Amino acid sequence: MHQIDLSLTKEITKVEGAATLDVRVKKSKVEHCQFSVTEFKRFYTQALRGKPYKTLPTLLSRICGTCSNAHLLCSIEACEFALGIKPSPQSDLMKRLTMYGLNIRDHALHLYLFTLPDMYGKDSFLEFDENDPNQHQILHDAFAIKAAGNYLSIIIAGRSVHAMYPTIGGFTKVPKPEEVEKAVKKLEEVRPAVLRTIERFEKSTYIFDRKTKFMALVANPFCYLKGHIISDAGDFIQEPDYRSHLEHVVIPYSHASGYTFKGKSYMVGALARINLAKDTLHKKTKKSISKTLEIFPSTNVFHNNLAQAIEILHCVDHAQEILKKHNFVKEPIAQPSRQEGIGVGVIEAPRGTLYHKVTINREGIATEGEIVVPTGQNQINIEQDMARRVEELLPENPSQEKLQLELEKLIRAYDPVSYTHLRAHETS
Repeated sequence: MHQIDLSLTKEITKVEGAATLDVRVKKSKVEHCQFSVTEFKRFYTQALRGKPYKTLPTLLSRICGTCSNAHLLCSIEACEFALGIKPSPQSDLMKRLTMYGLNIRDHALHLYLFTLPDMYGKDSFLEFDENDPNQHQILHDAFAIKAAGNYLSIIIAGRSVHAMYPTIGGFTKVPKPEEVEKAVKKLEEVRPAVLRTIERFEKSTYIFDRKTKFMALVANPFCYLKGHIISDAGDFIQEPDYRSHLEHVVIPYSHASGYTFKGKSYMVGALARINLAKDTLHKKTKKSISKTLEIFPSTNVFHNNLAQAIEILHCVDHAQEILKKHNFVKEPIAQPSRQEGIGVGVIEAPRGTLYHKVTINREGIATEGEIVVPTGQNQINIEQDMARRVEELLPENPSQEKLQLELEKLIRAYDPVSYTHLRAHETS
């Protein structure tokens, strides 16, 4: 048998942020396989110290440009729990709508701009031919879905990124009736495009099957903001007890940290959510794609893309229901019931479970904080999958270009955001 030696160190394309892969094979054995976040640390958990708690959500939303509204809401939730603030039922609905707008837009961005080009043998979304009927439809669907998510975010939260209206204790502005009516129309019009998106990714022939643990914040009905942290192994964890299952792992060659659960890697994100909570999706969603949902639970990492497409449909369906049934009225902002405390916010961001923890003193100043992001939780799993994929490819004696492409496709399936923001030890 031919003994293969190769070394590959490349920047990864078509992901959010900056990251590299580093692979070394000697005598047909994988010596190391590394996924490294290469953005410099920005020390947000250090920067929040000494800040008035009311400034934290806006500050921490700057962690990420694409999923800033997830960080915004997670920080708001942490502060609300710390000070005993109870938002109104309407505020809870508007938070849900904010997350729906985010997920519609963010999932569409990943699926169409980063993932679909691979499936069509193209290097970029810009290479799709608008004169080809099928590819023209793909282009139209991408922009239509993204626009619907953007509009929903704008009328509910003020902007699709770095939203202005959500605040600790409520929302500073509510949508006008004509804006709600327009949003419902946009969501209705885009639903066929979402169904086509699901069909496209259901037909994907990409397969990478490796058993791993799946974890997510799960509620019934399906919700990105409330619930309990559960796993497919039967673990059931209260939100404030997240540190009982997360184990911080220093990864010396990466600017981001990793995490394990009971010493093992795990996966968070859309695939974990659909695996664990598909039965809690909106009834209209389940009726439309009942056959597709039979695929889950799945251990094929590429089904994370299909799970994201399914989540877009849920977001469209439930957002329409909320908008049609609720009459939005201006409300006073809920106030604290205590002066100090420790609060933990846990939400399902587009890429998986996001944790914000804050300690607030009697003067209303943040003294400690911790943030755990989804890509950090997936990092060890990504590396293990990369090593396994290299082993699968070695018998083909792949070129460096082939190896890089196959590993990038696998990494993109996780939809990583390669930003770093935490201080060196990420502990409070």
